[in-house]
Amino acid sequence: MSGGLEHHIGQPLQASGALLPLEGALRFVNRIVMVPCMLALFAAAAILSYSVAARYFFKIPTEWQDETAVFLLVGGTFFSGAFVQSLRGHVGVEAIAGLLSERANHIRMIFVDGVSFAFCAFFSWKSWTLFHEAWVDGFTSNSTWGPALWIPYSLMATGMSLLTLQLLLELSIRVSGKRSPR
Repeated sequence: MSGGLEHHIGQPLQASGALLPLEGALRFVNRIVMVPCMLALFAAAAILSYSVAARYFFKIPTEWQDETAVFLLVGGTFFSGAFVQSLRGHVGVEAIAGLLSERANHIRMIFVDGVSFAFCAFFSWKSWTLFHEAWVDGFTSNSTWGPALWIPYSLMATGMSLLTLQLLLELSIRVSGKRSPR
């Protein structure tokens, strides 16, 4: 597939022309977001480990640990989605890629990116509506700790919006067929 628009993990599409500023901005945001995502996953693991040990060895009740860990995992997962997508690191079925011509593969990738973009755009919109409802109506979780639900909804909505922008950029690059030379 040399010379084609196909790329593999670690080889992101590269924009040219009018898409360069968007690509640069997303690359900057994705790099900055990765450090808090890594720290959130580490913190969630530490909190869950503490929770297990506190309950087992010391019989200490843990009301806040599970939800805190879930909030951290939601934030880390959704915020890192755009970075992973920029590397095409998501699970994908490439079984037929080798069987298709370069043009058919290009059309397949446009279709895949288009469907992914549509789904993520809808998911982003619904996430923002959930955030708005939780914010306006003051929704909290049903646990004894009762944290505000706008926190995970805002993390989810922002992360999905970043992923949607990343997919829009990649779809635009594929549709235009213009990439910067390597």
